[in-house]
Amino acid sequence: MAKTRPGLSSTKPKPGKKDLDSYTIRGTNKVVRVGDCVLMRPSDTSKPPYVARIEIIEADSRDNLKVRVRWYYRPEESLGGRRQFHGAKELFLSDHYDVQSAHTIEGKCIVHSFKNYTKLENVGTEDYYCRFEYKAATGAFTPDRVAVYCKCEMPYNPDDLMVQCEGCKDWYHPACVGMTIEEAKKLDHFVCSECSEDDVKRSQNGFHASPVSDAKVEPKRRKR
Repeated sequence: MAKTRPGLSSTKPKPGKKDLDSYTIRGTNKVVRVGDCVLMRPSDTSKPPYVARIEIIEADSRDNLKVRVRWYYRPEESLGGRRQFHGAKELFLSDHYDVQSAHTIEGKCIVHSFKNYTKLENVGTEDYYCRFEYKAATGAFTPDRVAVYCKCEMPYNPDDLMVQCEGCKDWYHPACVGMTIEEAKKLDHFVCSECSEDDVKRSQNGFHASPVSDAKVEPKRRKR
Protein backbone atom coordinates (compact mmCIF):
# COMPACT_ATOMS: atom_id res chain seq x y z
CA MET A 1 0.00 0.00 0.00
CA ALA A 2 1.27 3.45 -0.87
CA LYS A 3 -0.05 6.91 -0.14
CA THR A 4 -1.35 8.82 -3.13
CA ARG A 5 -0.05 12.31 -3.70
CA PRO A 6 -2.07 14.96 -1.82
CA GLY A 7 -5.10 16.09 -3.79
CA LEU A 8 -5.34 13.03 -6.07
CA SER A 9 -7.89 10.94 -4.18
CA SER A 10 -11.49 11.31 -5.24
CA THR A 11 -14.11 12.51 -2.76
CA LYS A 12 -17.11 11.69 -4.96
CA PRO A 13 -19.09 8.57 -4.05
CA LYS A 14 -19.39 5.95 -6.78
CA PRO A 15 -22.58 4.04 -7.70
CA GLY A 16 -23.19 0.78 -5.89
CA LYS A 17 -21.22 1.65 -2.77
CA LYS A 18 -22.61 1.40 0.74
CA ASP A 19 -21.25 2.81 3.96
CA LEU A 20 -20.46 0.40 6.79
CA ASP A 21 -20.42 1.01 10.54
CA SER A 22 -17.34 -1.10 11.24
CA TYR A 23 -14.68 -3.44 9.90
CA THR A 24 -12.94 -6.33 11.66
CA ILE A 25 -9.21 -6.31 10.93
CA ARG A 26 -8.27 -9.39 8.96
CA GLY A 27 -6.85 -12.18 11.13
CA THR A 28 -7.87 -10.49 14.39
CA ASN A 29 -10.93 -9.74 16.49
CA LYS A 30 -10.20 -6.01 16.54
CA VAL A 31 -13.05 -3.88 15.28
CA VAL A 32 -12.40 -0.56 13.53
CA ARG A 33 -15.03 2.18 13.40
CA VAL A 34 -15.23 5.61 11.82
CA GLY A 35 -13.08 8.01 13.85
CA ASP A 36 -10.63 5.32 14.98
CA CYS A 37 -6.90 5.64 14.30
CA VAL A 38 -5.22 2.74 12.58
CA LEU A 39 -1.84 1.44 11.45
CA MET A 40 -1.68 0.71 7.70
CA ARG A 41 0.81 -1.52 5.95
CA PRO A 42 3.31 0.37 3.74
CA SER A 43 4.43 -0.96 0.37
CA ASP A 44 8.02 -0.83 1.66
CA THR A 45 8.00 -3.29 4.56
CA SER A 46 11.26 -1.87 5.93
CA LYS A 47 9.39 1.32 6.88
CA PRO A 48 7.14 1.77 9.92
CA PRO A 49 3.37 1.51 9.33
CA TYR A 50 1.44 4.53 8.16
CA VAL A 51 -0.94 6.10 10.68
CA ALA A 52 -4.37 7.29 9.58
CA ARG A 53 -7.79 8.27 10.94
CA ILE A 54 -10.76 6.44 9.46
CA GLU A 55 -13.29 8.79 7.85
CA ILE A 56 -15.50 6.34 5.93
CA ILE A 57 -15.75 2.54 5.66
CA GLU A 58 -17.49 1.34 2.51
CA ALA A 59 -18.13 -1.74 0.37
CA ASP A 60 -18.74 -1.83 -3.38
CA SER A 61 -21.16 -4.07 -5.28
CA ARG A 62 -18.59 -6.89 -5.18
CA ASP A 63 -18.09 -6.48 -1.41
CA ASN A 64 -14.59 -5.07 -1.82
CA LEU A 65 -13.94 -3.09 1.36
CA LYS A 66 -12.37 0.35 1.18
CA VAL A 67 -11.59 2.96 3.79
CA ARG A 68 -11.36 6.69 3.26
CA VAL A 69 -8.63 7.97 5.58
CA ARG A 70 -7.02 11.17 6.70
CA TRP A 71 -3.28 10.64 6.98
CA TYR A 72 -1.07 11.49 9.91
CA TYR A 73 2.48 12.40 8.85
CA ARG A 74 5.57 11.51 10.81
CA PRO A 75 8.02 14.44 11.16
CA GLU A 76 10.45 12.85 8.69
CA GLU A 77 7.66 12.72 6.09
CA SER A 78 7.04 16.47 6.27
CA LEU A 79 8.74 19.07 4.09
CA GLY A 80 10.76 20.41 7.02
CA GLY A 81 11.85 16.97 8.22
CA ARG A 82 12.40 15.79 11.79
CA ARG A 83 13.71 18.37 14.25
CA GLN A 84 15.25 18.10 17.70
CA PHE A 85 12.05 18.83 19.59
CA HIS A 86 9.95 16.25 17.73
CA GLY A 87 9.23 13.27 19.95
CA ALA A 88 9.59 9.69 18.79
CA LYS A 89 5.79 9.22 18.86
CA GLU A 90 4.88 12.60 17.37
CA LEU A 91 2.53 12.83 14.39
CA PHE A 92 1.03 15.69 12.36
CA LEU A 93 -2.63 15.54 11.32
CA SER A 94 -2.51 16.38 7.62
CA ASP A 95 -5.07 17.65 5.09
CA HIS A 96 -4.17 14.67 2.89
CA TYR A 97 -7.14 12.32 2.36
CA ASP A 98 -6.93 8.98 0.59
CA VAL A 99 -8.87 5.80 -0.23
CA GLN A 100 -7.22 2.45 0.51
CA SER A 101 -8.17 -1.21 0.77
CA ALA A 102 -9.40 -2.04 4.27
CA HIS A 103 -7.19 -5.13 4.15
CA THR A 104 -4.07 -2.95 4.46
CA ILE A 105 -5.07 -2.11 8.05
CA GLU A 106 -2.65 -3.89 10.40
CA GLY A 107 -3.93 -2.71 13.77
CA LYS A 108 -5.41 0.05 15.87
CA CYS A 109 -3.60 2.84 17.68
CA ILE A 110 -4.40 5.88 19.79
CA VAL A 111 -3.37 9.41 18.82
CA HIS A 112 -3.56 11.51 21.97
CA SER A 113 -3.61 15.25 22.34
CA PHE A 114 -0.18 16.53 23.34
CA LYS A 115 -1.35 17.40 26.85
CA ASN A 116 -2.98 14.01 27.44
CA TYR A 117 0.09 12.20 26.11
CA THR A 118 2.35 13.94 28.64
CA LYS A 119 0.08 12.66 31.43
CA LEU A 120 0.47 8.99 30.48
CA GLU A 121 2.23 6.98 33.17
CA ASN A 122 3.25 4.34 30.64
CA VAL A 123 3.52 4.87 26.89
CA GLY A 124 2.62 1.78 24.90
CA THR A 125 3.55 0.88 21.34
CA GLU A 126 0.06 1.93 20.23
CA ASP A 127 0.30 5.41 21.79
CA TYR A 128 1.09 8.47 19.64
CA TYR A 129 0.40 12.18 20.00
CA CYS A 130 -0.39 15.15 17.79
CA ARG A 131 0.04 18.87 18.50
CA PHE A 132 0.14 20.25 14.93
CA GLU A 133 -2.05 20.11 11.86
CA TYR A 134 -0.06 20.01 8.64
CA LYS A 135 -0.76 21.17 5.07
CA ALA A 136 0.92 18.56 2.90
CA ALA A 137 1.20 20.71 -0.22
CA THR A 138 2.78 23.77 1.40
CA GLY A 139 4.43 22.40 4.56
CA ALA A 140 2.55 24.91 6.74
CA PHE A 141 1.67 24.08 10.35
CA THR A 142 -1.20 25.08 12.60
CA PRO A 143 -0.50 26.47 15.12
CA ASP A 144 2.59 28.18 13.71
CA ARG A 145 3.83 29.23 17.17
CA VAL A 146 4.41 27.10 20.25
CA ALA A 147 5.83 27.69 23.72
CA VAL A 148 9.60 27.40 24.02
CA TYR A 149 11.70 26.60 27.08
CA CYS A 150 15.25 26.58 28.39
CA LYS A 151 18.25 28.62 27.27
CA CYS A 152 18.08 26.91 23.89
CA GLU A 153 14.52 28.19 23.35
CA MET A 154 13.21 24.89 22.03
CA PRO A 155 9.63 23.55 22.20
CA TYR A 156 9.02 20.78 24.71
CA ASN A 157 9.95 17.25 23.65
CA PRO A 158 8.23 14.80 26.05
CA ASP A 159 11.02 12.27 25.45
CA ASP A 160 13.56 14.60 27.09
CA LEU A 161 14.02 15.09 30.82
CA MET A 162 13.76 18.71 31.97
CA VAL A 163 14.21 20.36 35.38
CA GLN A 164 12.21 23.31 36.67
CA CYS A 165 13.79 26.30 38.37
CA GLU A 166 12.13 27.00 41.73
CA GLY A 167 12.59 30.73 41.16
CA CYS A 168 11.50 31.69 37.66
CA LYS A 169 9.55 28.44 37.06
CA ASP A 170 11.13 28.01 33.63
CA TRP A 171 12.24 24.55 32.47
CA TYR A 172 15.75 23.53 31.43
CA HIS A 173 17.46 20.62 29.69
CA PRO A 174 20.14 19.26 32.03
CA ALA A 175 22.83 19.59 29.33
CA CYS A 176 21.96 23.27 28.88
CA VAL A 177 22.69 23.98 32.56
CA GLY A 178 25.84 21.87 32.78
CA MET A 179 24.63 18.64 34.32
CA THR A 180 24.10 15.06 33.24
CA ILE A 181 20.76 13.23 33.08
CA GLU A 182 21.84 11.11 36.05
CA GLU A 183 22.63 14.21 38.11
CA ALA A 184 19.31 15.80 37.19
CA LYS A 185 17.36 12.72 38.30
CA LYS A 186 18.91 12.99 41.78
CA LEU A 187 17.97 16.66 42.27
CA ASP A 188 15.60 17.63 45.08
CA HIS A 189 15.77 21.33 44.20
CA PHE A 190 17.05 23.36 41.29
CA VAL A 191 17.74 27.08 40.89
CA CYS A 192 18.94 28.45 37.56
CA SER A 193 21.91 30.81 37.26
CA GLU A 194 19.64 33.84 36.80
CA CYS A 195 17.72 33.29 40.05
CA SER A 196 18.87 33.66 43.64
CA GLU A 197 17.79 31.81 46.77
CA ASP A 198 15.79 34.91 47.78
CA ASP A 199 13.84 34.69 44.51
CA VAL A 200 13.03 31.09 45.34
CA LYS A 201 11.75 31.90 48.82
CA ARG A 202 9.45 34.61 47.43
CA SER A 203 7.99 32.40 44.72
CA GLN A 204 8.10 28.90 46.21
CA ASN A 205 5.06 27.04 44.88
CA GLY A 206 6.36 23.52 44.37
CA PHE A 207 7.22 21.58 41.24
CA HIS A 208 5.03 20.53 38.34
CA ALA A 209 5.27 17.27 36.42
CA SER A 210 6.16 18.75 33.04
CA PRO A 211 6.18 22.04 31.12
CA VAL A 212 2.81 21.19 29.61
CA SER A 213 1.13 20.74 33.00
CA ASP A 214 2.59 23.99 34.34
CA ALA A 215 -0.24 26.45 33.79
CA LYS A 216 1.46 29.25 35.75
CA VAL A 217 4.47 29.50 33.46
CA GLU A 218 4.29 32.07 30.67
CA PRO A 219 7.21 31.00 28.47
CA LYS A 220 8.68 32.92 25.60
CA ARG A 221 7.10 32.11 22.28
CA ARG A 222 8.45 32.04 18.75
CA LYS A 223 7.81 30.40 15.44
CA ARG A 224 8.77 26.71 15.41
